[in-house]
Amino acid sequence: MKKIFLLIIWGSLFFHGVNAQHEHHNMPDTTMRGIQQADTMNMQQADTMPMHTMGHMDMGNMSHSFSLHLPMNRNGSGTAWSPDAAPMYGHMYHSAKWMYMLHYSLFIRYNKQDLTDKGSRGDEMVDAPNWLMFMGQRKVGNNGLFRFGTMFSLDAVVTGQEGYPLLFQSGESAHGAPLVDRQHPHDLFSELSVAYSYALSKKTDVFAYVGYPGEPALGPVAFMHRASALYNPDAPVSHHWIDATHITFGVATIGIRAGNFKLEGSSFTGREPDENRYNLDKARFDSWSGRLSFNPSKNWALQVSHGYIKSPEALHPGENIHRTIASAEYSLPLKNDHWFNATAVWGMNKQKDKTGENAVLLEAAYNMNKFSLYGKYEFVQKSTEELALDESLYGDALFPLHAYTLGLSYDLLKLSKTKIAIGSQFTLNNEDKKLHSLYGKNPMAFEVYLHIYPGLMKM
Repeated sequence: MKKIFLLIIWGSLFFHGVNAQHEHHNMPDTTMRGIQQADTMNMQQADTMPMHTMGHMDMGNMSHSFSLHLPMNRNGSGTAWSPDAAPMYGHMYHSAKWMYMLHYSLFIRYNKQDLTDKGSRGDEMVDAPNWLMFMGQRKVGNNGLFRFGTMFSLDAVVTGQEGYPLLFQSGESAHGAPLVDRQHPHDLFSELSVAYSYALSKKTDVFAYVGYPGEPALGPVAFMHRASALYNPDAPVSHHWIDATHITFGVATIGIRAGNFKLEGSSFTGREPDENRYNLDKARFDSWSGRLSFNPSKNWALQVSHGYIKSPEALHPGENIHRTIASAEYSLPLKNDHWFNATAVWGMNKQKDKTGENAVLLEAAYNMNKFSLYGKYEFVQKSTEELALDESLYGDALFPLHAYTLGLSYDLLKLSKTKIAIGSQFTLNNEDKKLHSLYGKNPMAFEVYLHIYPGLMKM
């Protein structure tokens, strides 16, 4: 019954809400200028333009959410930057003064995390990782820009508080016990935020962002919003090293952009969301972070950030973390709507008087019209505590994990502006030999899914 309820809600959002029509005379001035410029192009100019440029030439004329002078494609999650050349999937709506965006993703999946039943920690499940974002922005005066953002998820309706099976995953809790070998469900309210930016010049902006919940200036674009991770239904096993703060109940960020550099700082709540996925947690503002971002060209987005996270885990309230993250995102548009996207991330969690725990993630996706080939490599150092192991047997050790994922997705059909794809992926885990008695040697995961997501945005 819960899954039927989920599909009814998502179905109504996808196949009715996405058909709203918008007329040219209601578009913002920046969009109208882009259309007028396109209309006045002569045929000789059009013939010399690459096809992938013609298909997306309107995008550069639409505003970024935090700057009147940056392209919309640079939007990431929270205040993070994507490459200017990154693809955007979603639906756009206009009124006289507002521009609205709708993004969503729903996987209907069979997920078996220990394909050959080698160990005792694997599980299998029919689940449905999902999220929906709705955003709006409008110009305020000549130099101001107001933006609101919302994000919702019905993960907990499908999986309950325990989330979905994912070998070697750790972080957060349910029913008073740590979640291990499972990815926690995301909260119903995953973002409720507002922001205001002001253009001091074409090259300089200042901005402020407040979310309850929201995302502080820490790490790269969150995994579900990266083009390189679009087709993979799983959160990274390194999630709590690189992008777990994307849902924070209480965050305030201020920043300044100078050309293609951005410096920003946040005060936020360090505690991870609690196991009640339908409420709004207590705002604490007891943690901080800073991030420097640089987009050296339209193809790259680089960032380095550091944060102090106070008492992130409810079951270990005395433990605080210093988290350092560096990342590079790359996007290369090719002809005929082909795209190559890749991301590299390093993250480290460091507790006082303990050895730092490192994680590395490399992921990439190559889109070829209806086919998409994607892969991911992760290296993570998991501790005895992270894996809920008996310290009397394993001591205070770090266990290295290597995980290799390869997947293929194919777009079966397109209904209005919504795509329905079928896909499958395999993951091979190579863990420390001390863990073989629990997980088996090199346990492998298998998934097959239907994926519902919006089409590529273009006029």
